Amino acid sequence: MDERKWIKLAKKGNHEAFALLFREHYPFLVKYLIKVTMNRDQAEDLAQDTMAKCVEKIHQYNGKSKFSSWLISIATNRYIDLQRKKKREETWQKEEMNGRKLKWEMESRNEEWNDVLAALSTLSEDIRLPIILKHYYGYSYDEIAHMTEIPAGTVKSRVHHGITRLRKELKIDEQGS
Repeated sequence: MDERKWIKLAKKGNHEAFALLFREHYPFLVKYLIKVTMNRDQAEDLAQDTMAKCVEKIHQYNGKSKFSSWLISIATNRYIDLQRKKKREETWQKEEMNGRKLKWEMESRNEEWNDVLAALSTLSEDIRLPIILKHYYGYSYDEIAHMTEIPAGTVKSRVHHGITRLRKELKIDEQGS
């Protein structure tokens, strides 16, 4: 039986057809992912994740490309998603560590570390910077836009959403009490 028939049966939910497709393509997929990740364990995890996604999305395979190419595109997207998630986690950990270090440094010099600074440290830099420039240093939205090279509307939005998050963090209701 050729691959097209296996795919057709797999689309109808035939488990044997899936097993045959997996047995045929899994080694190739792992080898590809080893080259991409440079880590056998991660490659095998991603290959299994790709196969699980394949089961879920097999109905979307249209046959215009080779099945192996379709699997590679799924695997590549899963890898990119994993890298983005890893980068977000690393950024968050770095910001968290920097906030703790700053707090420790200020407290060790008997300087004030107040709740507002603690709350500000929970915001991402792209939100924290416009808030500090606007509310601590009194720059206009246009001045901040010019300094940061982002549109004034984006500055306003970031300040607004950041202040909303700070109020929530500091448990300040909308009346300012």
